[in-house]
Amino acid sequence: MTSAAFSRRQAVTAAAATAAVLAASAPAASAAAARAVHGPPTIEQEPFGSVGGVAVSRYTLRNGAGMTVKILTYGGIVQSVTLPDGPGGTVDVALGFPTLADYVAHNSPIAGGGVYFGALVGRYANRIALGRFTLDGVTYQVPVNNNGNALHGGTAGFDQKVWAASTQRGADTASLRLEYVSPDGEMGFPGTLTTVATYTLDNANRLSLSFRATTDKPTVVNLTNHSYWNLAGESSGDVYEQSLWLNSELYTPVDATQIPTGSVDPTAGTPLDFAHPSAIGARVADADQQLLIGQGYDLNWVLRSGSPAHPVLAARARDPHSGRTLSISTTQPGIQFYSGNFLTGTLVGSGGTAYRQSYGFALETQHYPDSPNHPNFPSTVLRPGQVYQHTTVYELTDG
Repeated sequence: MTSAAFSRRQAVTAAAATAAVLAASAPAASAAAARAVHGPPTIEQEPFGSVGGVAVSRYTLRNGAGMTVKILTYGGIVQSVTLPDGPGGTVDVALGFPTLADYVAHNSPIAGGGVYFGALVGRYANRIALGRFTLDGVTYQVPVNNNGNALHGGTAGFDQKVWAASTQRGADTASLRLEYVSPDGEMGFPGTLTTVATYTLDNANRLSLSFRATTDKPTVVNLTNHSYWNLAGESSGDVYEQSLWLNSELYTPVDATQIPTGSVDPTAGTPLDFAHPSAIGARVADADQQLLIGQGYDLNWVLRSGSPAHPVLAARARDPHSGRTLSISTTQPGIQFYSGNFLTGTLVGSGGTAYRQSYGFALETQHYPDSPNHPNFPSTVLRPGQVYQHTTVYELTDG
C-alpha cells in the first residue's frame, strides 16, 4: 500500500473509529464508577539495592480502590500491578521478577535474557535494521543485539539506566516522575536527549504513562513501556483464552529478521485481524508466514488515530474467567502486540512460577519499527526546539 493510499484509508476510517472507541469505552467507565474508593492515592519509597554503585529505589503507588503498582528507578520498570481479587485476596496481573539482581541478569539481551519485563525502552523502541539509519545526510550506527538488528535502543538502552525520581500527589492522583539524560553519542544516537517519564495512578484504576523528551541535536526517538500482562494472574499459565481487540485494520509486515518491509497491509482475512475480539490463542498456530517468523504474534498494528493531544482507545484485553479487563488508550500511532513467544520456562517470576511460552502478552504503544529507514512511516525525527510528547493510559476493570 502506498503512503497516499494509507493516508486516504486513515481519513476514511477516522469517523467510524471514533464511534467504536466511544462505544467500547462505556463498560469500562461504568465499572470504574462502581468501585468503592477509600481515600486518595498514596506513594511510598523504599531502597531496592544498587547497580554499579548507584542506589535503586522502589516506589509503591496505591489508590483508594485497592490497586497497587510497584515501580523501580532501575529501567523505570513496572515490577507489579496488583488488584483486589475475591474476599480479602489480591492478584498481580503483570509479569516480573522478585529481585533487582533478576532484572540485571535477565531483562536485556546483553545480559542473557531480553524479556524487558515492565521496562521503559529507548532511545528507540523496537527494531532498527542493521542498527543503521541516516539523518540529514549522516549515517549512524547503533550496536546490534537481535538477529543483526538493533532492538530497544541497542545493547545498553534506557531499560538498564537508573532514573532520577521525584514524586507528586494530587487530590485524586499519585505520580512518580523519572528523568534520564542520555548523552550525545550514547548507543550511537546523536544529540543529548533529556527524557521525562511520569507514571500517574488515579482512583479509577487508571495508570497513565506520559513521555516528554527534548534534544540539542537532530535525532530519532521512540519510547514505550514493555509490560507483560496476564489478566488471570502472573502465575496462572498461558493467556491463550484471553481475548484481544485492537483498534486497527492495518499492520506493517516484516521480513525474516522482523524488520518491516515498508508496506502497510490490511489484516482482514488473516489471523492478524483483531478488529473484533478474538481469543489470543484461537489462530496463533495458523500457518501464516508472519506468525511463523515471530513464532506467534510479534508485529506492529497501525492504530486508527484521533487527536494526537488526547489518548484514543487502542486495545482491550479480557480474561473470560475473572472478567478482568485491560483497556489501553494512547496518542501513539502504532501498537506492537507480542504474545510472549520467546518465554522458555527458564525464568522464574515474582510469584515463584517459571514463565513459559505465552504466559503473558505485551501491548507496546509506539511509533512503527524501523521508521528512520521508511519515509512513508510517521516520522520519529526530533529536532532542537521540538518536544516529543506521548501519553498512554492503562485502565483495569473488574469482572
